[in-house]
Amino acid sequence: MGSTEFRVLGPLEIEQDGALIRIGAPKERALLLYLLLNACAVVPADRIIEALWGSAPPSSAKKLVQLYVSHLRDKLGRAAIETVPPGYRAQIAPSSLDCVRFERLLRDGREAQVSGNAQLAVAILSRALALWRGPALVDVSFDDFAVAEAARLEELRLDCAEERLAAQLSLGEHEDVVAESARLSSQHPHRERLRGLYMVALYRAGRQVEALEVFRDTRKELLEELGLEPGDDLRAVELAILRHDPSLTPSTSPAVAVSSELPATVTELIGRERELRELRALVLREDVRLVTLVGAGGSGKTRLAFALAAGSQPFFANGVAIAELAALRDPAL
Repeated sequence: MGSTEFRVLGPLEIEQDGALIRIGAPKERALLLYLLLNACAVVPADRIIEALWGSAPPSSAKKLVQLYVSHLRDKLGRAAIETVPPGYRAQIAPSSLDCVRFERLLRDGREAQVSGNAQLAVAILSRALALWRGPALVDVSFDDFAVAEAARLEELRLDCAEERLAAQLSLGEHEDVVAESARLSSQHPHRERLRGLYMVALYRAGRQVEALEVFRDTRKELLEELGLEPGDDLRAVELAILRHDPSLTPSTSPAVAVSSELPATVTELIGRERELRELRALVLREDVRLVTLVGAGGSGKTRLAFALAAGSQPFFANGVAIAELAALRDPAL
């Protein structure tokens, strides 16, 4: 099997050597996703049957599983799924799964924030969130085997968003945090940390009255819907706002402005959205160090590279730069 990437943070996507592979049959997608969630582990055939059909499998379930595996091998390569009694094993590199890369980036972003490098944390956490294209495991969202994992990944997604907001607040980017935390708070009204970040951002933006209104609205919703009072952390934020506590001011220096050496473009790049999307996915992978664009002279490689660099600046704490390559003078090189 060539270089293959499996994306489950949204509708299932499989890309092998730059080409998308479509798995059309729902049961085949479900089987593949079940094996991916147990990557590198042998999954007994009985468990696969239960995952696909629950407690009422057809009499031909075992043969159907064999057929689905055969179809998947035809599309992904014979080595993609290994037969190991009493079942099957997905033979993939962990880094080929976007959910694995997401969790690694989340961990790295948290470590950067703890170490005091909020600017790096924002860049890393932005890369993590960029991997998401929709709800995790959406192809099997109603299947019992995927419910818990989908919920866990969604919880981590929200954790990642909150971590980035906290890092942005450390950099004094409260105006950006107001907009994003307002959007997320409306979707997840019971996440108290998110509401607390929203309140702090409003306070720093000079909107103390609105910040206190957020607390009152949150308290009302928690009491009416869950019968609970706000937790100690959220109450502490309210009290700090009422007291104009100095702890609410940024504790680190603002983000350092990153100079950009990119040339100004005078024309809009049209018709290259797919290439830009694929290239950005590559350059944001932590296991990719070099991406080379090849093509005939005048085909737009340089313009595409500039557009990629300009759109990728938020994901790299040190910015982007151009390094002009000199022409080869020694034929031996």
